Amino acid sequence: MGHLPGGLLRSGPPPLLTASAARHLGNEMHDRKPVESWLTDMDGVLVHEGQPVPGAPEFVARLRSSGRPFLVLTNNSIYTPRDLQARLVRMGLDVPESAIWSSALATAQFLADQRPGGTAYVIGEAGLTTALHAVGYVLSDFAPDYVVLGETRTYSFEAITKAIRLINDGARFICTNPDVTGPSVEGALPAAGSVAAMISKATGVDPYFVGKPNPMMMRSALNTIDAHSESTAMIGDRMDTDILCGLEAGLETILVLTGISSRAEAERYPYRPSRIVASVADLIDEI
Repeated sequence: MGHLPGGLLRSGPPPLLTASAARHLGNEMHDRKPVESWLTDMDGVLVHEGQPVPGAPEFVARLRSSGRPFLVLTNNSIYTPRDLQARLVRMGLDVPESAIWSSALATAQFLADQRPGGTAYVIGEAGLTTALHAVGYVLSDFAPDYVVLGETRTYSFEAITKAIRLINDGARFICTNPDVTGPSVEGALPAAGSVAAMISKATGVDPYFVGKPNPMMMRSALNTIDAHSESTAMIGDRMDTDILCGLEAGLETILVLTGISSRAEAERYPYRPSRIVASVADLIDEI
């Protein structure tokens, strides 16, 4: 992390663990407490290409009947938890609204902690604007404290230009997540990380990314369900976000093979998950 003129911090996604650090953390994982709380990614773990992953409805049902705290995590900042709940229910996944934690919620909480009652110029959808309103933020394009960039399907040149000028005038730059592309039926879509790169090139200011793989996303999720890292497991399908994030937050990490990362790809990283399973169906009997 470097500094910009005027004392602004230059930050980006957390760096990858070194091999030695990964081995050290991996050794600490051998003597863990039994899993009492669960965090799970959504896309690639519970759902894939608009369909539930086989075994996911039963996995969610077992979580709910067990009474153990759990959260479904997503870097998607477009939708509110209520919207996401409705989408999951339509796929047979009975996830409560209160059990969904998005990068929009984590971003809003971060800003409320950093600068309570602040102002922000937002590029994003209802998931982000609703979360910011809920913590008392005012949305404004007049000398805002922050420019907050989230996901949207309608990035406009006018809005991006406005963001660039506000950052040049001193607004702090926050982005909900570093993902450069997102999925769609037609193929990849540019995501927040791509637009953030454009704004950074124009301003010389890098954003602070709140979502995965920033371990802050995990810590805020743990606080939400009053869970402890040493007795919590993180389930994910991506080595570079879910597993890295969980590892750096001190959680047990479980890679499932129903999404992005394959077993062969996992072997190429300098850090490893606590274990690899085919899908969440393999975890039902552990709850």
